[in-house]
Amino acid sequence: MLESVTSSALLSALDGLALRQRAIAENIANVNTPDYHAQRVTFEDELRAAVAHGSGTVSPTVERSLEPTRLNGNNVNLDTETLSNIDTVLRFQFASQALGGQAASITKAIGQAS
Repeated sequence: MLESVTSSALLSALDGLALRQRAIAENIANVNTPDYHAQRVTFEDELRAAVAHGSGTVSPTVERSLEPTRLNGNNVNLDTETLSNIDTVLRFQFASQALGGQAASITKAIGQAS
């Protein structure tokens, strides 16, 4: 697909959201693992700055959550993970639909030019 700030930003968002979904799944899988600290994936602030500077390409970062732990040293909150998963799925769907719309527009434009 033609490279643009928008398509680069959407691809970066999809990468970050996919990584976030994997982190959420790992967090949920380890909800009862002693001393496990939840993972948090961030990329939105960096993506916003990259778009403002005309790039749109960023790499997501994974950090350990600093939220308080339970007695077993684990800090996974199932309610937080569930809500984060719902938010992430919706954002992923939106970004993939937007990218698909761009591809459809380009395909249509190419077809009309022929």
